[in-house]
Amino acid sequence: MDATTSGASPPLPYHNIIDQPLSLITPLQQTCQRLQRRCYGISTPGEFPLAAHPSVVLHVLTSNHLDPQELAYLEATCKFFRQPANFAPDTELSISELAALDMCQERTIFKPMSFEEREVLKQRCGGSWKLVLRFLLAGEYCSRREKSQMLAGPGHSVAVTSKGEVYTFGSNSLGQLGHGTLVDEWKPRPVRSLQGIKIVQAAVGASRTMLISDTGRVYAFGKDTFGETEFGVDWSKLLTTPQLIESLKNVFVVQASIGNFFTAVLSREGRVYTFSWGSDERLGHHTQLNDVEPHQLKGPLENIPVVQISAGHCYLLALAYAPRGMSVYSVGCGLGGKLGHGTRSDEKYPKLIEEFHTLNLQPVMISAGSWHAAVVGQDGRVCTWGWGRHGCLGHGNEDCAIAPKVVEALSQVKVAHVATGDYTTFAVSEDGNVYSFGNGESLSLGHATGADGQPSRENVLIPKLVTSLKLEKEKVVQISLTNSVYWNGHTFALTDNGNVYAFGSGDKGQLGIQLDVQQMERGNPEQVEIDLS
Repeated sequence: MDATTSGASPPLPYHNIIDQPLSLITPLQQTCQRLQRRCYGISTPGEFPLAAHPSVVLHVLTSNHLDPQELAYLEATCKFFRQPANFAPDTELSISELAALDMCQERTIFKPMSFEEREVLKQRCGGSWKLVLRFLLAGEYCSRREKSQMLAGPGHSVAVTSKGEVYTFGSNSLGQLGHGTLVDEWKPRPVRSLQGIKIVQAAVGASRTMLISDTGRVYAFGKDTFGETEFGVDWSKLLTTPQLIESLKNVFVVQASIGNFFTAVLSREGRVYTFSWGSDERLGHHTQLNDVEPHQLKGPLENIPVVQISAGHCYLLALAYAPRGMSVYSVGCGLGGKLGHGTRSDEKYPKLIEEFHTLNLQPVMISAGSWHAAVVGQDGRVCTWGWGRHGCLGHGNEDCAIAPKVVEALSQVKVAHVATGDYTTFAVSEDGNVYSFGNGESLSLGHATGADGQPSRENVLIPKLVTSLKLEKEKVVQISLTNSVYWNGHTFALTDNGNVYAFGSGDKGQLGIQLDVQQMERGNPEQVEIDLS
């Protein structure tokens, strides 16, 4: 990563490497001998004490999971790390490049790639394995790839365990739980028809669910048409169990995001595809509402790899990768300024949001709410923009912002994760503190009690600490909340221990908690009986 970009850490002190007798590393060399590669290098030490034993160095670099920036610092400070390492069959690659390649090969999405596919990805990322590793790590950070996940959909919920198992619960009126029935479920229940298939990502929308396997296959169930309501549904086309999406069989998918009238998927090479609702004025290609064929987004993102996508009510955000840093593109409906370009105009093709350059902010995570959006910067700052109803932008008012604006109330907090919903926003700090702001109607903000001791339904105009999520011996790492304008919201908090806490609307069982008779919601976070660790 470019050390001149915002938030870059200072160089590592590799300049003064002290010589020591080679005999000191002989036992380590004997235990760490690499079997994958054979070195044909010289046997005399060079300027670096371990130059005679590059296999040991390579093992140390990979086993300690040095990030691409640290590998680049090593190359910049010592000739040994940037000269050809003479490892067969990659004799021209440096030790740092070999370490990056080996760490890429540990990734599930990279392992099955052919030599030709890897070379294409390498060129798309800038021509270096360090840059490929950075691209893969960025995607893992944004989307919790290969980690447990909890998703709060419109009336139903999906949990993905670290082992790739899937649990669903909540509203099932159109088969969106995938159990082969149309019966609502309040208790988390495994989707048994997926036995033997490891799921690594999920997406939820209005009465529909999509799951992505570790082999890049996409499975869908629930409503087979787009739009929020159940009116006009073709009941003969309901999918009550997961079905493979054949039109995506030639695309290795790593992420999906469901908007109100369209779905977007992201390939492992960083290409964005959409289907349905993509009229020429909106997403750059002609489609009909029932179009199930994926279409690659036209415009600048055809040649720029994307690490994360996020769909709102009628627009799409894309976090794009470049060797010198990340950038954000938006496309679709511009009402309320939610595309972030300083106007309220629609965009036919993805367009770069330039305000982040002005703010000197390096985006690392995006979140598209129904009508507003948020971004986390590498330095921990948060920007929001779009419709400001109920205070969801966190700027102390309900005004719209037609370009990204820093949330000043979080200036003393280093944020690591952000999530947006229907006029609601959450931010999670590096140390696990959770802040929320926006619409408090369905108790989905987590601020359990008001001045009268009753659950608070007040809107919150500036970020407020969710004290009910100050947990002992665990910290929150992910927030998921309902992103729909037609459903009362509910929220999940996932901790580093794999525990899940739920609050907000639960009238369809979507909290995973059995409520009392006539109880429709839960104000205080309550642990769900499911272990995602």
